[in-house]
Amino acid sequence: MATDAVQELRQQCLSRGAAGIKGLGRTFRIMDDDGSKSLDFQEFQKGLENYGVSVGKDKAQQIFAMMDKDRSGTINFDEFLEKLRPPMSSARSQVISQAFQKLDKTGDGVVTVEDLQGVYNSKHHPKHKSGEWTEEQVFRSFLDSFDSPYDKDGKVMLEEFVNYYSGVSASIDSDEYFITMMKNAWKL
Repeated sequence: MATDAVQELRQQCLSRGAAGIKGLGRTFRIMDDDGSKSLDFQEFQKGLENYGVSVGKDKAQQIFAMMDKDRSGTINFDEFLEKLRPPMSSARSQVISQAFQKLDKTGDGVVTVEDLQGVYNSKHHPKHKSGEWTEEQVFRSFLDSFDSPYDKDGKVMLEEFVNYYSGVSASIDSDEYFITMMKNAWKL
């Protein structure tokens, strides 16, 4: 069954750590030569192989067919990655949104270097202390960890923030622990 195949692929990605699904997305984006943000079956299968996850051709076809809703012979990566992410409880989604809102000082739905000033203290970052990086470089590095791997523009949207934390969420069984971790990390 296709949902079992998706679950197997999800587990293989998550076994690589919190950024496992994000890493698969990066592999797909690198293979997207025409910039269409979609893959045909051959590209999809090659991407899985390049990333080192093996589900076999039959399961790969099941997953692909399930994701190819319009039967166009291609799948959109963002939709694929969204379906691959483990489902999150509404309590987890809510605390992730609260953290994003705290970072988004201007309330425009985008976190930028300007939003981080006064929220994130760069003074203790080792590269800032050594004089290697400016405050802006520290902020930019921080944003890059949440930013889409194929579009590091120094702007983090809520969707990118949720994508990052869905990987973290998948590695934490308890809602209570995840929510406590988020509240402590972001001083919510």
